[in-house]
Amino acid sequence: MNTNLLNPRIHQLKRTFLAGQCMQMSLVENRTFELWNGFQKQRKKIQDVSGKVLYSMQVYDHELYFAHFNPTTKFTKWAAVEVTTHEHLPEGLKPYILEGGLYAVFLYQGLPQGFGPFMQQILTEWMPASEYELDHREHFELLDDSYRRDDPDSKEEVWIPIRLKSA
Repeated sequence: MNTNLLNPRIHQLKRTFLAGQCMQMSLVENRTFELWNGFQKQRKKIQDVSGKVLYSMQVYDHELYFAHFNPTTKFTKWAAVEVTTHEHLPEGLKPYILEGGLYAVFLYQGLPQGFGPFMQQILTEWMPASEYELDHREHFELLDDSYRRDDPDSKEEVWIPIRLKSA
């Protein structure tokens, strides 16, 4: 097991304003490249950007998405940046408010094809052994300037929404 999985950073995220684009997709009908390609063309038009980090966010409509996992189940994926306000969004971009909450933050290093097994390890090994359970909120990855999609040395922060396990 990756030693980082044993000790993720636990972080209380504050309310965060995002601006970006989104698409419905599933793991089988993955449209991530199309989403990011469109977003990157619009990104430079965004005013009031707060930082250089990109958000790759997944919003699962159903609380039992992971309990009854099916790779054809649709979810909404976002390509976004943090902004200070939603007042000056260019046409084609949407506002999103990430309400925040408690997150387990893991560091993933590797190629995209290794991400699925990495997530499976978090959900089937780390989560059951921890004092936390999955919470029904947004999941996201933070990508900085050093992120390169097809580079095995690429790193991203993986933010998993958590809450203390019920007694």
